[in-house]
Amino acid sequence: MGLLTFLGGIHPYEGKELSMEKPVREYLPKGDCVYPLSQHIGAPATPIVKKGDRVLVGQKIAETSGFVSANIHSSISGKVKAIEPRYVPGGSKVESIVVENDGLFEEIDFAANVKDLSTLYREDVKEIIKEAGIVGMGGAGFPANVKLSPKNEDAIDYIIVNGAECEPYLTSDYRRMMEEPDKLILGLEICINLFDHAKGIIAIEDNKPEAIELLRNKVKDNDKIEVHVMKTKYPQGAERQLIYANTGRYVNSKMLPADAGCIVHNVDTIVSIYEAVIEGRPLYTRIVTITGDAIENPCNLMVRIGTNCQELIEAAGGFKDGVVPEKVISGGPMMGKALFSLDVPATKGVSALLCMTHDEVADLEPSNCIRCGRCVDVCPGRIVPSMLASLAEHGDTEGFLAHNGMECCECGCCSYVCPAKRHLTQTIAGTRKSIIANKKK
Repeated sequence: MGLLTFLGGIHPYEGKELSMEKPVREYLPKGDCVYPLSQHIGAPATPIVKKGDRVLVGQKIAETSGFVSANIHSSISGKVKAIEPRYVPGGSKVESIVVENDGLFEEIDFAANVKDLSTLYREDVKEIIKEAGIVGMGGAGFPANVKLSPKNEDAIDYIIVNGAECEPYLTSDYRRMMEEPDKLILGLEICINLFDHAKGIIAIEDNKPEAIELLRNKVKDNDKIEVHVMKTKYPQGAERQLIYANTGRYVNSKMLPADAGCIVHNVDTIVSIYEAVIEGRPLYTRIVTITGDAIENPCNLMVRIGTNCQELIEAAGGFKDGVVPEKVISGGPMMGKALFSLDVPATKGVSALLCMTHDEVADLEPSNCIRCGRCVDVCPGRIVPSMLASLAEHGDTEGFLAHNGMECCECGCCSYVCPAKRHLTQTIAGTRKSIIANKKK
């Protein structure tokens, strides 16, 4: 059988060799930590601490304010310094809890949170996941307990672990698979056992042979979990493409993965579920890849959520002598967000800080479309990006919808291959966001 894949996609320079073989090392913040109340999809969390309160590592400092929301926990010990608007990686200001770091890292009693798994009902497990504040850690930040609570639970037959890590430069998921495979497998089993008919798939691209071999050996006697090998191609890890490659099922913009009988979780999310259920630890750490040609010592760091990004850059040796990065991106180069400042916190969804030199950044001066059709060839949504961008530029919402503009997953493939350097993805994404916003009015 050939490698699993989807139609379209691109093969950008991977850049993973910079940090792929660097084991994860823990980094403890020296400065204050900032916890935005909205670092997830859904309603912002509500503070349950006030200025002057002392908090411990793992203590809940903000709680959900709706069904689609997430708790937030302190990753350091110290005093609440302020509750005020602070900038986040996306560039907006968000109400945030600022904790002054006392450097002691005193923890709550995690053992007190641990319960005998054999005595727990499914709803109890989901409540633990909710209480731990676990969200999708591949970037989207959707609350994990909500994703594990579909309307029709009997229809779920696959829990897919997204181990593709198809974005160039990123290696945090790879290191997690290599260093903590048992946690990953047990976390997946916890999710599988929430459903009557579910089986598990760990989906990995073929550019990670060591992880494939390791995990296949670990699950060779497990009749509920399989390791699937996918073709190395971007955006293999996008939810719709991942589901199609591994199950042959289609998911469009009007559907949820659960409508196709699937639930997809990121590697880090699954490990966090294990740590919450088995170890009693809420989500307050994550692995962040600090990389790029501008960085002195590319690495993978286990960081405390809320740590200042400037501090993380310095923990990787800072920028190379004489090098001023053209861009610092939160996440990968295809779908990440360019930071306007390093004075922002690493939130739950920050998988990487990518520091790119001028030579790595393409000339962004756009010109007219030359009708080459490359954007159509690579589009994983099988739509026509050049046409949709033109419709968007002319404000033709009706035409945009008629030509399936909402099927765009904003992967960036079209912009990447466009010889005219048109900002296709950004133009289409802007119209999609406007349409979604107008529907909510």
